[in-house]
Amino acid sequence: MNPKTLPALRRRSQRSAVVNGFTLMELLIVIAVILILMLMAMKTIGSMKIRANEVSAINSLRVITQSEIEYDSTYPANGYACDLKVLGGVPGSSMPTPTSAQLLDNDLASSGYKSGYMFKISDCQKVTVNGTDRVTGYRLTAVPAAPGKTGNRGFCTDQFGGNPKYDPTGGTNCTQSLQ
Repeated sequence: MNPKTLPALRRRSQRSAVVNGFTLMELLIVIAVILILMLMAMKTIGSMKIRANEVSAINSLRVITQSEIEYDSTYPANGYACDLKVLGGVPGSSMPTPTSAQLLDNDLASSGYKSGYMFKISDCQKVTVNGTDRVTGYRLTAVPAAPGKTGNRGFCTDQFGGNPKYDPTGGTNCTQSLQ
């Protein structure tokens, strides 16, 4: 070996001994920053999910109210339906009847559940005409299945439709109008 090349080899071996990359401490700091950002984003995502569920509940109330109006005009002797199941039914399985009107999505009608909210028709007012009960009024409610997780507000409407009112506590004491 040439004695002149020996110092150059030593310099090369010293350079290759220098570690390229991140230290363990730098990696831990980056991971900690990412975790903090994820925690902040999770709170925002949760509130966006609750808002989406509430919008879905309001729209479902409007769809059910529209189905009630159509039911009343299709079966005038019965008036309004006093049960969600009556508004449902599998389309195309048979002809619509007063007990299976096929006006509402069967999943919502059979379970009363959609997008974190429970829907219910209650407080039905009846009038007897020619020996047949005719429903002339009802109250429709949508309450969160898990208040604070699937929704914050409960919503209500009646046979007059219009803008649903809401209960800020997630119950059925709907006194405040939607904006």
